[in-house]
Amino acid sequence: MASEDEGPKVRTPEHINITVLRARNLRGSKGENLNSLVRVEYNNQSLGESPKVESTAEAAAEYNHNARFECTFDDPVTLDELAYKPVMVTVVEVLPKEKKQKEEKTLLLGQSTVDLLPLLRGETKYKSTLVVHPLPGSPLETTQPDQPKSELDVVVSVNEPLLSEEQLKEVNLLTVTVESVFSPPEVWNPTGPPFIYNVTLPVPITTDRETTVVATNGIIKAGTDKDLPTRQKKWSVPGTAQGGAVYIPESFVPSTNYDEEDGDFTSKEDREFRVEAETEKTRVTWNTERRCYMDAGAVQSFQNKIAQTRVWPVEIMRTPVPQATKGKGKSEDETPIFFHGVAYVNLAPLLYPGVKKIRGAYKVMAFNEHEVFEKTKRKGGLAEEAVRVATAMNRNVSPFAKGAKAPKDEKPGKEKEKDAAKKQPSSMLKPTSDAGSETDVTPPQNVEGMQYVEAKSYMMLEITLQRPLVPKRAPEVLAKKVAELIPPRPLFPRRTNGAERAVEDFHHQVASVGNLVLEEFRGLFADQLIQGDLPGGTESSDERRRKLLYELNTSGKYFAFKEQLKHSVVKIVREKYLKTTTFTDKEELHTFLSQLYVFMIDEMHVGLGKVLSLEDETPVPPPLTDTAQLKHFAREAEVNENFEVASKYYQERIARNRNDADVWFDYGTFCLLINDISKAEECFKETVSINQSHVNGLMLYGIVCAMEERNDVAETFFETATNVDPNSTLAWTLLGLFYDGVESDIQAEFAFLEAQKRNVANAAAKLKTAAPEDIDKHGAGGDVFVEDVDREKVKTPVTPSESGKSHKSAKDKAGSVSSAHKKKLSVSSKSAPDGRKQSAQSNRPTSQPQEGSRQGSPVEEIPPREPTPVPDTSIFMIAVEFLLEVKATHFCEKALAHELLSPSGGPSASYYVALARLKLQRKELEEAEENLREALVMDHQDPDAWAITGHLRYLQGEIMEAKSCYERTLSFVSDAREMHSIYLRLASIYLQEGKFEDAKTTFLQACKKSPSCVSWLGVGIACYRLGELTEAEDALSEANILNNTDSEVWGYLSLVCLKTARQLEAEQAYKYALKVGLQDEDLLAEIHEVQEQVGFGNPEF
Repeated sequence: MASEDEGPKVRTPEHINITVLRARNLRGSKGENLNSLVRVEYNNQSLGESPKVESTAEAAAEYNHNARFECTFDDPVTLDELAYKPVMVTVVEVLPKEKKQKEEKTLLLGQSTVDLLPLLRGETKYKSTLVVHPLPGSPLETTQPDQPKSELDVVVSVNEPLLSEEQLKEVNLLTVTVESVFSPPEVWNPTGPPFIYNVTLPVPITTDRETTVVATNGIIKAGTDKDLPTRQKKWSVPGTAQGGAVYIPESFVPSTNYDEEDGDFTSKEDREFRVEAETEKTRVTWNTERRCYMDAGAVQSFQNKIAQTRVWPVEIMRTPVPQATKGKGKSEDETPIFFHGVAYVNLAPLLYPGVKKIRGAYKVMAFNEHEVFEKTKRKGGLAEEAVRVATAMNRNVSPFAKGAKAPKDEKPGKEKEKDAAKKQPSSMLKPTSDAGSETDVTPPQNVEGMQYVEAKSYMMLEITLQRPLVPKRAPEVLAKKVAELIPPRPLFPRRTNGAERAVEDFHHQVASVGNLVLEEFRGLFADQLIQGDLPGGTESSDERRRKLLYELNTSGKYFAFKEQLKHSVVKIVREKYLKTTTFTDKEELHTFLSQLYVFMIDEMHVGLGKVLSLEDETPVPPPLTDTAQLKHFAREAEVNENFEVASKYYQERIARNRNDADVWFDYGTFCLLINDISKAEECFKETVSINQSHVNGLMLYGIVCAMEERNDVAETFFETATNVDPNSTLAWTLLGLFYDGVESDIQAEFAFLEAQKRNVANAAAKLKTAAPEDIDKHGAGGDVFVEDVDREKVKTPVTPSESGKSHKSAKDKAGSVSSAHKKKLSVSSKSAPDGRKQSAQSNRPTSQPQEGSRQGSPVEEIPPREPTPVPDTSIFMIAVEFLLEVKATHFCEKALAHELLSPSGGPSASYYVALARLKLQRKELEEAEENLREALVMDHQDPDAWAITGHLRYLQGEIMEAKSCYERTLSFVSDAREMHSIYLRLASIYLQEGKFEDAKTTFLQACKKSPSCVSWLGVGIACYRLGELTEAEDALSEANILNNTDSEVWGYLSLVCLKTARQLEAEQAYKYALKVGLQDEDLLAEIHEVQEQVGFGNPEF
């Protein structure tokens, strides 16, 4: 008896029940009364026939016949057959028995095919009403178009679903539709000898097995034959079906849309050729649909193979029609194969999130084993196997025919196909070091296949999945109005300054000062005024004037009046004449003063009689941006390489609170980025002086000292960091990297051992606090990234669980760290392991409880051993994440070298992504591109890899490629590490392309997650271009609140005010745009154009 541990339990077979209920509108050959029965068959096996039933044109034939067959689960081939093999139901007329006739004669009326695909989608019972397709010689052929068609009601049911809910989420159905080959070689003649045209391709059915998909019996048509074939798809294995029964119900080939295709002939230059080929030239048509069942392992294998090679081989060939031979003739294996060609179908779009279908015209090339191996890593082709499969399909005989039996050399039905599938293992090869031996022998030239290239032959294919290989994120519902995303703000004082307002204010100040001078005059000469004996004359008037001026000067009131007028004069200079900077030319200064004096004298006379009491100004509220937002703005400026703006934000954070160690630390990391080492050292020194327990500051100051080769000081600070936080895996790892760099091997080994121990301790703590179901689902290990409560602190990855196995000393490595690193960086993907290599693979704990030989002793039972934590990330990758965050590229390179040499590390997708980030920080774009290519081969669903690829393309000026990468990143279910820069760059690309609605939506996503002046400016620009002026003003106002020194914001605010006919605000915004240095010539030209159109907005004219 087999043990239960020998393998997984196989499910018992499930019976599939086929119930033929009734047939309607049948017609017989002997009048209205009809005696008929139905025969049911599946996979060339008879499932029985019903008793004879009478019916008329009005009364249906009630068969109620039950047939069933078993579905086994020990081999996925059985489930695969359910996908593409239909159940055949044949309606048979039973003719009246004549005299001296021993048996009743029968006449085949028609056939219907029952699709079993819903069973693979989880259904347990469904009913189908099928058309009965007439067979040759049947009375049903004479049915008039206006008469009702013959129909058959069939119910398919199973007791339990064939696939569980978990399996339905993991398996997939691949549908391959072979449509037509256009512009074939000129020697293909529809009027010549008949040939069999086959198309074949491999499809994985399990992890290590593939099935050979074959579309046979293509129909060749001449270009002069204008009768296009029906677009209804055919069964790939119709069995004994004839006439209309060979077509799949309600399944049609879609019409051609050149703009939506994915193949090789998609450019506008190819369309003329394609129209000619599809209407004037010879063609071979199949319109055959083959469905393929893929279990979870096959789906993963399919993804991996696409990620590694991108293209998939689809072969085409022509074989002669086999001739009937007597006795032992030639074996079918010796069938000659002519015109062997191959189309390399790019399946990479199927790895795009949410994509389920590709369809297009694919170029047919001459089959060459060397080229197939280079492009697809497959040995040989499928031609011989395809010929055997096609021959077997063409030999199908109805099991109801008299004397029908399988050929002697074959097994009947399902067993034959299972054996064939077992004999055909997967031919996909993993890259090996001795692959070159396969290409040493030059294969013979395929002369016939070259005719495909000369004729520019192409094949129309469609490949569809039931579920996408990579799921797509559900679209987020954005707010309809921009104002809904803007948080409430306190009211700022309303300042309606402008050229006219400045002049009016001068009038008021002149009037006010005049009244004050008059009051002084009245107080000084009050007695004379009361008595009315104020002397007249010029001398008396001059005497009073001198006395008044003397009094004003000695009392200080003259200076006070002058200061009161000074402010209004300055406003006129700024608002009216737009002068805000110091004059460098004295002549220009004198000319301006003369003009100003004349203007002021004139305006003084205008305003002498006016009086104005100024309103109390509303106090300005405190700044609305906190230190976390300023840090976000600074990081945003870093990504855009606007280092001057980033430096300003960091300095503003310091100015607000000089006693905050974190703001000094962040400014120091920025200085490392711009390679200002001396200033970075000052910042880290200030960090440590403010907070002597700032672990990150201690480590970074040690790194800076190590870079300057002050190793004694660096060692002191690294050790201090481990003393301040002895449980920090990161601190111990950096200490080990430092010791390794100064060739202190023993101390380096000790530090790495301590880091490993901290990893195990942290993992054990996590394991105790984790929920039981999480432990069962994810295992003992997992990445743990702990973030400081304070938002300003660097997001330092705190160690995940990791084994206590000792790290090898640097002494055991071949050569120094740097040389080993350079050597390892050149390793190609051929020597890389398949898939993403887990950093904890093959690790073991430092110590394990000894199992004694005390079984059977009376002592207490030993409690079950706790699960051992297994980390998903090595200590070096933890260090790499931190060092990349703080821009310490020198130490980051060391950590990556150790990761590459570590027994538990090695090249993985995360390693290549980290290496690409390092190369991008150093502006080594070509090496970063190579690393990203390796990362995507290992994990094509890594959003970080696609995001960084987009940044790389953006920096290289390849905008369309960057756009594609950004869109792909946003389609993934999980977010990339840094989403804000992705949103901003993608939205800016949309703005450049004029896709303002898409730009608005993308900028709003950035505003929703991490608002900034740049993101709200983008929303404002998009809304302005869309004509949504209210929303544009709201967005621009929010951008202005976050940064009131952005000249572009002021420029677009001026445009909005000009469009809404608000002169004062337009002039004010325009003035500030010039004041803060608007340099965008296009925007300035647009502002001037709109100003000329509306007639205001520029005080200078």
